[in-house]
Amino acid sequence: MTATLTERYIAATIKSLPPESEMDVRAELEASIADAIEARIEEGEGRADAERAVLTELGDPGALAAGFADRALHLIGPRYYLTWWRLLKLLLAIIPATAVIGVVIAQSLAQAPMGEIIGQAVGVGISTVMHVAFWVTVVFAILERTGADTGVRWDVDQLPEPKSAGVGRGEVVASLLFLAVSAGALLWDRFQGFLRPNGEPLPIMNPDLWPWSISGLFLLIAAEAALAVSVYFTGRWTTGLAIVNTVLAVLFVSLAVSLLARGELINPEAIAYALSNGVDADAQRTLALITGFSIVAIATWDAIDGWRKAAHGKH
Repeated sequence: MTATLTERYIAATIKSLPPESEMDVRAELEASIADAIEARIEEGEGRADAERAVLTELGDPGALAAGFADRALHLIGPRYYLTWWRLLKLLLAIIPATAVIGVVIAQSLAQAPMGEIIGQAVGVGISTVMHVAFWVTVVFAILERTGADTGVRWDVDQLPEPKSAGVGRGEVVASLLFLAVSAGALLWDRFQGFLRPNGEPLPIMNPDLWPWSISGLFLLIAAEAALAVSVYFTGRWTTGLAIVNTVLAVLFVSLAVSLLARGELINPEAIAYALSNGVDADAQRTLALITGFSIVAIATWDAIDGWRKAAHGKH
């Protein structure tokens, strides 16, 4: 004998329930489905159409069974979602970048070809992102299903201070002061020297960079100062200002890293002085790599920060 739609629906619902609750759920569903069908028949529907409509309204029997068993049908629910999302963003902002930088430094010290360095860095970066996302999600999915307590509680002390709509005077003063100190450091290094062996100034920056390359660097510093003033008088970051900020960051990285890569950024006499004082070539190579990565990282963050501020219309 062919089972009716109602019998098939009830069987599909109770098959994933614990044995001790199957009979009670079956009886409850049989009664509620029968009552709903009779109500539709009294309104003039045919029995077959009424049965199909009632079962359709009840929905997927798997979802109905999950409701009876109090079983979650989501990977991470509202109880843990915000904690999961905040932790995931924090880890993705730190771990992949750290892994990529470590691989690049290690491959560079091993004097690997540039193509191999880039390939290894990209591969490790993608793999790290996938592993971080996967394992963090797995942990919170387990917490969701076991009902464990993360110990994370929200309270009003976590509320951020409201930010002003415009760019504060303190920010522009700090930016201009930093740029002035940077320019002053270049001049001091050239004419007074941060290194003074035997009382004589020994510039760290290559004196051959004067006047043209250093003039380009001073122009970039002046452009950054003009940008800071423009942001202040505009009252907020705009898309145009973010574009200018990105262009200046790219120009700065191009100038500094190209000089560093060609060995023209640091004064050869300063290098010889360091070698004579026990700093070996491997240590210098490591410092040069760290310097280059730091330049790229700072400029990249500055460009991203400009776009972030432009997107939010805040300082």
